[in-house]
Amino acid sequence: MKKLLSLILAAALLLSCLILSSCEEKTEGKYVVGICQQMPHDALDFATEGFMDALKEELGEDNVEFLVQNANGDTTICTTIANNFVNKRVDLMLGNGTTALQACANSSDTIPVLGTSITAYEAALSLEDFDGLVGYNVSGTSDIAPLDEQAAMITSFFPKAEKIGLLYCSAEPNSDYQIKKVKEHLEKAGLNCTEFPFTDSGDVATVAAAAAAASDLIYVPTDNTVASCTEAINNVVLPTATPIVGGDAGICGGCGVIALCVDYYKLGQTTGKMAAAILKGEQKVDEMKIYIPEECIKVYNASHCAELGMDIEALKAAGYTALEN
Repeated sequence: MKKLLSLILAAALLLSCLILSSCEEKTEGKYVVGICQQMPHDALDFATEGFMDALKEELGEDNVEFLVQNANGDTTICTTIANNFVNKRVDLMLGNGTTALQACANSSDTIPVLGTSITAYEAALSLEDFDGLVGYNVSGTSDIAPLDEQAAMITSFFPKAEKIGLLYCSAEPNSDYQIKKVKEHLEKAGLNCTEFPFTDSGDVATVAAAAAAASDLIYVPTDNTVASCTEAINNVVLPTATPIVGGDAGICGGCGVIALCVDYYKLGQTTGKMAAAILKGEQKVDEMKIYIPEECIKVYNASHCAELGMDIEALKAAGYTALEN
C-alpha cells in the first residue's frame, strides 16, 4: 500500500512539473508584458521607457511585469523573442520597431500586439486599403512626421541644393515607404533625387560616402539602421560639408543638422495607455485605430549647423530647438 501511494505521489509530482515547464508559469496576480525592441538606439529606447512608465502608472507598478528583450537588429532574433513570449503566455506584446512588430504579429493571432516607432503599418504588415484600423489582434502608434513638411525643410533652408541624396536601409519597409513619398514632393519642387540604399550596417559608411560625394544634401528618414550607425555616417559625411536632414532627433544629433520628428518618449507613453486599456478590458485591440501624433518637434544640431555655416537665428525664429549634447 505504501509503495502504491509513493508511486501515485511521484507520478503526480512529475505531471505537475511537466505542466509548469510547458506553460512557463507567470507571476501570480500580475500582468506580464513582453517587449521586443528591434535594436538599441535613442528613439527606440525612449519609446520603450515611455511605454513602461505609462503602463506602470496606469496599472500600478506592482501589478505589471515586463520581459524586455533587444534583438540588436537581427530579424531572426526578433522571431525567437516573440515565440518565447508566446510560450511564456504573456498577456500582451509590444513590437518596438518594424521587424519587432512583424515578429510579434506573426507569432500569435490571439495575444494582443501593439507596435510603436512604426512609420507605416500598411507597409510593415502588407495591408491593402488601409484606413487606420488593422482589424485583427494588432494596433499601436506611428512615428511618422508629415513627409511634405520634411521636404519643405529642404527647400526652405537649403534653396541652393539641387541634387538630393536619399540614404536609407533597403531592408526596412518603412524607410522605403518614406523615401518614395519624400521623393515625390522633392521632385515636384524641381529637385534631382538619387536613392542610395544600403543593406545593413556593414555597408552604410561606404554608401553614405558615395551619397555625400554625389549630392548637395542628404535626406534620411526614420530609419533604425541609420539611427544605430550615426557615428559611422558622420565620420564620412561631415568632412564633405554635406548637410543631412531627416525625420529623427537621434539621427540629427548624431550626424544631421535639422529634423522634424515626433517625441518618442511621449509616443511610448501613448502606446502604454493603449496597452492598459486593453489589459483592463476597456478596449479591444482589433477595434483600436493606429494612433498618429498631431504634434511634431523641430530640432537642430547646434555644432553641426555652426560648422556648416547655417543661420541658427533663422532656425530659432522658425521654431527649431537645439538638441542637448
